[in-house]
Amino acid sequence: METRHDFGSKIGAVLASAGSAVGLGNVWRFPTEVGNNGGAAFIFIYLLCIAFIGIPVMMSEFLIGRHTHTNTISAFAKLAPGKWWRIEGIAGVFVAFLILSYYIVISGWTLFYLIESVGGKLQADRDYSDVFNNFVSNPWMPVLAGVAFMAFTHFIIARGVQSGIEKSSKLMMPLLLFIIGILVVCSFGMPGSSKGLSFLLKPDFSKLTADVILSAVGQAFFSLSLAMGCLCTYASYFRADTNLPKTAVGVSVIDTVVAILSGFIIFPAVFSVDGVSVDAGPGLVFITLPSVFNIAFHHVPIIGYIFSAFFYLLLLLAALTSAISLHESVTAYVLEAFSLSRKRAAAAVSIACMTLGIVCSLSFGLLGDLKLFDMNIFELFDFTASKIILPIGGIIICLFTGWYLDRKLVESELTNQGKLRFKLFRIYYFIIRYVAPLAIAAVFLQEILS
Repeated sequence: METRHDFGSKIGAVLASAGSAVGLGNVWRFPTEVGNNGGAAFIFIYLLCIAFIGIPVMMSEFLIGRHTHTNTISAFAKLAPGKWWRIEGIAGVFVAFLILSYYIVISGWTLFYLIESVGGKLQADRDYSDVFNNFVSNPWMPVLAGVAFMAFTHFIIARGVQSGIEKSSKLMMPLLLFIIGILVVCSFGMPGSSKGLSFLLKPDFSKLTADVILSAVGQAFFSLSLAMGCLCTYASYFRADTNLPKTAVGVSVIDTVVAILSGFIIFPAVFSVDGVSVDAGPGLVFITLPSVFNIAFHHVPIIGYIFSAFFYLLLLLAALTSAISLHESVTAYVLEAFSLSRKRAAAAVSIACMTLGIVCSLSFGLLGDLKLFDMNIFELFDFTASKIILPIGGIIICLFTGWYLDRKLVESELTNQGKLRFKLFRIYYFIIRYVAPLAIAAVFLQEILS
């Protein structure tokens, strides 16, 4: 088995972990949730959920990973020998594998749209609903795009922790933030920017319902990549002097800033065009926005071209940083459990995920009639991962940290064996034992019942 390497720097650890959290959930899912749940009031609740649920659960994953310095399955087995807690590690690696299998399908769509945008094809007067439907139902084009995306991901993982994951994170995360800054400035110049900003910044608390609050909890949990084994795996590469609470806060701040700024990019554009709904749903990115960008910038086509190309580049970078962490979560286990070289372990994971990814891709075309519980294969994978395994995994992480692990071990990890002060430990411990598991359980029950 190859020698295990840690991240070479603290900033590398933060950026890699932030890259894991920042993904399509920020640039695509967050604006969709904001649009569906009333704007600023949802964001307010979301921020509370990040602070009081997301960060404590992230800290728990960090301390489990760094304390054991091994893959997610072995981490739980090491902390609870012979106990059933090992199942949580297995679930974490499995759900990362499952999510990556269909995540590369959406990421392939993003790559295709970036190519189309750079080629000027998204600046034409077209029916983008037909463009999207014709593309995803094509028997080979989405598959080819997904394979190309997986090739990028595989190349980075095969290079290792420092030369691959850390080095790429130091390049992609600043680039991602730079592109967001450019797009936000451009969006402020749109005719509907004031309405879009009002929607995002002026909360109407009369729109708050139990469903909206539960949606905010679910989005916070999904956005931070919790219970996927990714953060636990990355934390196993943290150095002994890494400040875990500070790192968790830093990752959460970057993740939240990206999500909110994505709203600043999208909603001014949406409000600039009459007849476009803010709750356009999942079709917002691939059907609604290409048309919106064209109309909003019709007086200056070159700006629309640049805006569109940069937006899909942003989306692709966000998809890639998350895909890398999902891949590494599985690769770390395969590498260590079967004593393979990193290149062989990465190749095995890439081939297996791509095989399932092809099946998921074809579920929009050739395999469209193959359904279970009225869901195609892609939808079934998504439902199983995000609605069942992730929330249950989150609850188990809370119970494991708050009730099974020795309190002294937890406090020792979060204070670096007493070298750091963590004044909020009692609050953290109360949240991880009571508040977080109950909140996640409420989201889980609401999703299942609905």
